[in-house]
Amino acid sequence: MKEYRELLKDKKRIVIKIGSSSIIHANTGRTNLAKLEQLARIISDIKNQGKEVVLVSSGAIGVGVTSLGLSKRPSNIAQTQACAAIGQGKLMMIYQKLFAEYGHTAAQVLLTKDIMLDDERRTNAKNTFNELLRYDVIPVVNENDTVSTEEIEFGDNDTLSAIVTALIGGDLLILLSDIDGLYTDDPNVNKDAKFIDVVAEIDDNLRKMGKGSVSNVGTGGMATKIAAAAIATDAGADMIIANGDHLSVLNKILSGVSVGTLFLAHKNQNFKLADYLENKSLIEE
Repeated sequence: MKEYRELLKDKKRIVIKIGSSSIIHANTGRTNLAKLEQLARIISDIKNQGKEVVLVSSGAIGVGVTSLGLSKRPSNIAQTQACAAIGQGKLMMIYQKLFAEYGHTAAQVLLTKDIMLDDERRTNAKNTFNELLRYDVIPVVNENDTVSTEEIEFGDNDTLSAIVTALIGGDLLILLSDIDGLYTDDPNVNKDAKFIDVVAEIDDNLRKMGKGSVSNVGTGGMATKIAAAAIATDAGADMIIANGDHLSVLNKILSGVSVGTLFLAHKNQNFKLADYLENKSLIEE
């Protein structure tokens, strides 16, 4: 399978998703500035190689929770959306400052599911991404939690990142998780669980493995990552689940090193993003 890894060196339009657990200190709930600085530096260097990068970043609500002095994430929707409104601005300010230090410009893009369902708004969103990338800008994407309700939310940023990949015609999606990749079972409880290096096809057996494998990052577990892989690979992009504890994994992936689980693209000629959102469950029950 080494030849598949070698092909990752040539990817040009890359979507990177990072979860809350990778950019928030677990013991305090405060922003992990060292991690964000490293992320900005690595992405900037990837950009310097002539590649396009879109960053899908969680963490806005967590930043807002800390800013308001709350001890935990509120369960009330209005309070959660207030935290998002505060946190999105603060987190984006950090990203813009860090990317500017390395000579790059970041732009905030907030999406909701209803944007993807409407043909005109979806086209406008696609055009915005393409224009930002044409100007060599790094789009930083999150769900617009300040207005999202159950009816119009993606549910998690694994799904959102796959949808963005499909929307912009990305050729690689990297999901930075809190485990090394996909296993045949939860490696935390089953020492005999085997690591899966490459996935050529997403079938029912694989989905069952996802249900048994646990990931604590954000709101998405391994099942949502497999669902994201189904979207991305159908849209023609390879996808990798890798451990985001050490962000140097991004350099390894783009150098052809065998890290994480690689899901191989298999362009579905009948794939339509809007149809998928309307007619399929994004997260397997």
